[in-house]
Amino acid sequence: MDFQLVWQYFPDLLNGAWLTIELVALSLFVGFFLAFICGLAALSRYHLLRYLAQSYMFIFRGSPLLIQIYLIYYGSSQISWIKDSFLWAILSQAYWCALIALTLNTAAYTAEIVRGAIRNIPQGAIEAGKSFGMSRWLLFRRITLPQTLRLMIPAYSNEVIQMLHASALVGAITLMDLTATAQNLISRTYASYSFYLAIAVIYLVTTYVISGIFRLLERRLYRHLRLNEA
Repeated sequence: MDFQLVWQYFPDLLNGAWLTIELVALSLFVGFFLAFICGLAALSRYHLLRYLAQSYMFIFRGSPLLIQIYLIYYGSSQISWIKDSFLWAILSQAYWCALIALTLNTAAYTAEIVRGAIRNIPQGAIEAGKSFGMSRWLLFRRITLPQTLRLMIPAYSNEVIQMLHASALVGAITLMDLTATAQNLISRTYASYSFYLAIAVIYLVTTYVISGIFRLLERRLYRHLRLNEA
């Protein structure tokens, strides 16, 4: 590995890494709230609402992310009414198309995690809340939401890491993320081994940091269980 060459172009790799982190963070932030809405809708008593939510989850979980990126970026230019509307100012830019695709994709997977977590909440906790006369909103805020967040942490941490890795696909629509930056440097220097190894280390370090954050969060949310055991 040519450490001197990697160090020379390390600022370029950091710029690519920053774009990767920015896209992943924004898509996860927006996707998390969209996922809660979709997950709750998938459990709704209203058939139409439940069908729409489940259809959305099926479509975005059942098709490859790369195809979704292509459809949003290239496909939108084939629809005349989009090109004639204000949407074209957004969908004509690779950055926003990538962000939309990543957000919709992670929201679909996270919605399934939310739905599974809500289904696994102990029924006794719900019944206890109702017996105290809690309103539906108070029951959701005091029991359903905290229990859901605790139960979904292990699966959601995997989703965050998978989104970090999947973000490498945005280079297919000309965005210079970490992987695309490395490929560009390789085309100029032919040092494929050095740069691929360098970005692998960056991805590993980032994954380690994310895993550490979720471990701390899990310890905080389950603190009451450790206190009871003590």
